[in-house]
Amino acid sequence: MNIEVKELPKIEAAYIRRTGSYYEPQNHWGILIGWAINNGLFPPQQSFIGISLDNPDLVEGRNCRHDACVTIPEGFKKEKHPDMKFKTLDGGQFALYKFYDQAEKLNAAYQFLYKEWLPNSDYDADYSRHNLEFNMNNPAEDPGGKCKVDLYVPIKKRKF
Repeated sequence: MNIEVKELPKIEAAYIRRTGSYYEPQNHWGILIGWAINNGLFPPQQSFIGISLDNPDLVEGRNCRHDACVTIPEGFKKEKHPDMKFKTLDGGQFALYKFYDQAEKLNAAYQFLYKEWLPNSDYDADYSRHNLEFNMNNPAEDPGGKCKVDLYVPIKKRKF
């Protein structure tokens, strides 16, 4: 796996949170995408980002939280959208892995990053920030049904 270290700025986003297994249908994405399109928020100007807030190895599936996000441009009138939630995603250093495979294999990519790459790098995981999954395609439109995700894992320089 080829891992790059990248610096990301803070990101303003609109989001919808869902609680339940990560392996069940993610209907909140359809709602968010519809809202985003109706408000002129779509690639390449804006990005769709998934944030898995819980580790499914530690939290029961029905309690796992996931945020479906779309970035918003500077000056976006949040007050005109009381039905939507907004937040700022922390910037900083991230390990970037460009994932392209079946969605169910994404957990294996996380396992590799946390259990193999990080211990053998000059970095530690920064648990004060969330992993960011930038969705780079629509798997339903991919010939092999694969998802393309730029997976960003927050890191900090290891202190020796």
